[in-house]
Amino acid sequence: MYPLFFKLVLARIDPERAHHLAFTVIRLLPTLGIGRLVHRFTRPRTDLGVSTLGLHFTSPFGVAAGFDKDGEAVLGLGQLGFGHVEVGTLTALAQPGNPTPRLFRLVADRAVINRMGFNNHGAAAAVARLTRVRSVAGRPVLGINIGKSRVTAVKDATADYLNSAKTLAALADYLVVNVSSPNTPGLRGLQELDQLAPLLTAVKAAAGATPLLVKIAPDLEDAEVARIAALAVELGLDGIIATNTTLSRCGLRADAATIAAAGAGGLSGAPLHARSLAVLQQIRAVVPPAFCVISVGGVDTAAQVAERLAAGATLVQGYTAFLYRGPLWARQINRGLDRILARTA
Repeated sequence: MYPLFFKLVLARIDPERAHHLAFTVIRLLPTLGIGRLVHRFTRPRTDLGVSTLGLHFTSPFGVAAGFDKDGEAVLGLGQLGFGHVEVGTLTALAQPGNPTPRLFRLVADRAVINRMGFNNHGAAAAVARLTRVRSVAGRPVLGINIGKSRVTAVKDATADYLNSAKTLAALADYLVVNVSSPNTPGLRGLQELDQLAPLLTAVKAAAGATPLLVKIAPDLEDAEVARIAALAVELGLDGIIATNTTLSRCGLRADAATIAAAGAGGLSGAPLHARSLAVLQQIRAVVPPAFCVISVGGVDTAAQVAERLAAGATLVQGYTAFLYRGPLWARQINRGLDRILARTA
């Protein structure tokens, strides 16, 4: 039913408005009295559990950062079957993000172009909300993704990240340093090793016992990917998330006018599949077996999640296909992984 509903209703609504409508329902799910029943329907039927980062994930599949920017729907997303929810990107300072429109569907490509710009209410505003989330039994694993405030100069980025880390690290099951969004000026420059090393060193110290990961872009050269992976290991980070959205528009099926009308921003969804998989394989070739690698980008089906796991991913995340698959997407992934596991047992 959802594909028909998407075609006849959601596809006719502004993408950001459609997101807010769906998000509201997910946010309210725990208050409707049916959340536990829904979770029995969506959770894995077999043991898909993964132990990493000193944590236990009931499913290897989770929600990537960007869907729940302020941590308002963590419990609802968990009830839909996601094993972990990465909230954010949160910044030290509240900010509205870029002007609208800033979210565009490429339906022919099962993709999205966004230039949201880290719109969020700020790290401090999330504290009380995330404290409540942490107190709920049976919640999903909570990741918190932090980024640079737009008004902060690149030279002052470390202090900005430290502000967020000190505010949020104690509330996170794991913390992520996002240096790879294409929608904040100067941010991707922080992936240069001479800037990345001191930044990660400082945030790691501020994070204390909270596991720390770094999220990288798919547009890095292969040698840069290998160098960052080696740096993460050298600095004692706990993992890498690969990848963020891409600036590339290669190989799209959408007509040129549609792509041009969307304009600048990061592309996510199916077109990112091959590059994200390749980056995963490059990272896994460099890092130790126990090092956590979370693969994200172009994941749509259970078979693709299984492919990432077989290629060395510790966990897998998705976001864009949620728009095209609907609220039972995590259930579809979990049930598909159940069947794949049964065939290979």
